[in-house]
Parts: sequence; C-alpha cells; structure tokens
Amino acid sequence: MEITASLVKELRERTGAGMMECKKALTENNGDIDAAAEALRKSGLAAADKKASRVAAEGRIATAQDGGKAALVEINCETDFVAKDENFLAFADAVAKAALSVNDVEALKDVKLDSGETVDEARAALIAKIGENIQVRRIARVDSANNVGTYVHGGRIGVVVEVQGGDAELARGLAMHVAAMNPPHNKAADVPAAFVEKEKEIEMAKMSEKDRSKPAEILEKIISGKINKIVNEVTLYGQPYVLDTNLTVEKAVQAAGADVIGFQRLEVGEGIEKVVEDYAAEVMKQAGLA
Repeated sequence: MEITASLVKELRERTGAGMMECKKALTENNGDIDAAAEALRKSGLAAADKKASRVAAEGRIATAQDGGKAALVEINCETDFVAKDENFLAFADAVAKAALSVNDVEALKDVKLDSGETVDEARAALIAKIGENIQVRRIARVDSANNVGTYVHGGRIGVVVEVQGGDAELARGLAMHVAAMNPPHNKAADVPAAFVEKEKEIEMAKMSEKDRSKPAEILEKIISGKINKIVNEVTLYGQPYVLDTNLTVEKAVQAAGADVIGFQRLEVGEGIEKVVEDYAAEVMKQAGLA
C-alpha cells in the first residue's frame, strides 16, 4: 500500500509522534493506521522505560476543582524548558482533572482521559514526543462538603485548604498564605511534643547562668514565652496572615466564624536529589584537558 503524505499526517495528528516515526510505522504495518498507531504506542512505552531512570526534578503543579472536590498533582520532567511546553501543560491539566476521582498515583495511572488514553498511556506518548522522562509523582486531594480553596503559584507550588465555615474567598486566601509561608502544622495542638521538648532544651541551653538561676516559676514563664513564639512560627494559626498582617491567621479565621480543617502543600521537586551538572568540567574532560 502506498504511504501517502495525508496518511502520515493523520497518524501524526492521532499519535503526536514525529513524521519519520509515523512513516516507518505505516510502512512496517502495510499502511494500516490502527496497527501503526498501536506500534507507536508500544514504542512509546519502551522509550518511557528507557528514560525512567533519568532524574526528573522539574515540572509543574496542576490543579482541578469541582465544588468540594479538589486535586493537586505534581508532574515531573527533566528540564524547566519542557515544564513550559504546551503539550506538557495540557497533559498536566488533564491529569489534574482525572485526579478528582482517585486517591493515589497508582490508581490514577489507569484513569482514562478525554482523549481515550489512560494517564499512563498519555504519559508514555508524551515521553516519545518530547524526549524527556516524565513522571506523575504525587496527588493531594480533598473531597468535602466544606469550603475548599486551591492556589497554584507559578506552576511550582500548589496548595489545597479545607475550611469549615467562612467562604470560598477565605479558603483561597488561606491557600495563598500556605503557599507563601509554608507552615509545617495547622494549629498548636498539631505540633509534636518531641519538637516542643527539644526546643525547650535549646532555649535553656541558650540562657545565661544568671537567667537559669531565677526562681522556677519565672524561668517557666520565660521559656513558655519563647516556646509560644516558636510554635506560632511553625503553625498556620500562629502566623501573621499574609493578606492582613495586623491579624494572625487564627484571628482572621475566627472573625469569619470558620475553622481550618487542614491543608496540603506540594512544591515541584521537593525531596528529589537533583544532579548538578558541571558542563565546563565535562567539556574539559572530553577535550583531554582535565
């Protein structure tokens, strides 16, 4: 069968693969476009397997929301350049939408997108098209009857917050706060006792002999004041609210008759050990100068 330009074009539009790959697949499958598409999909999976060991620490946080359902997903790639590619961005948004229906990454892989492909099939096809390792790394998801707010900053930091009471504007404002200030905990009661005890030891060690010799009740007040300040710094409720620094988050939430149930924050690449390339040294080594 003659492999026409229009047939190659149709296969390219259907699979996103390169022109030469499409022509080769059609030739090997006697012009059968369905068989050629399947062959390209399989080769895409093979390419994905080969690239899977490469560090993917760049990427994007994408979000989707439908009422009280909200999801954040972290999609990783190898370079910041690809993280801005329109195909990568479209994939990230589609995966975020799919994440509204599942609770973990493994289940997400098998969810079908609007294109008819599963998330993992679409990921493999994108790897074949872009040429970088791409991974769907994490999900943060809320499904609640409460107010839910999401915020993504620069595509690199994403937050979802669940608030009982208040309104959507408050929930989004709190999500913005968490993105900016990254509090490890929600309220003082959530701070581990071991952390508090350790901070007490540190504060005692920092005190002078004169201060340590003060009466126990006075010493306790001094230490308690220092610990309260530290606890405020590491809790959402204790921090000055970024949208009104005259109030703590706790005061702002109370003024709205609300209560923060919890929040989740994802940042691209956190916890991934990045490979630092010394290109100058590599060039010198290749040239035999090092």
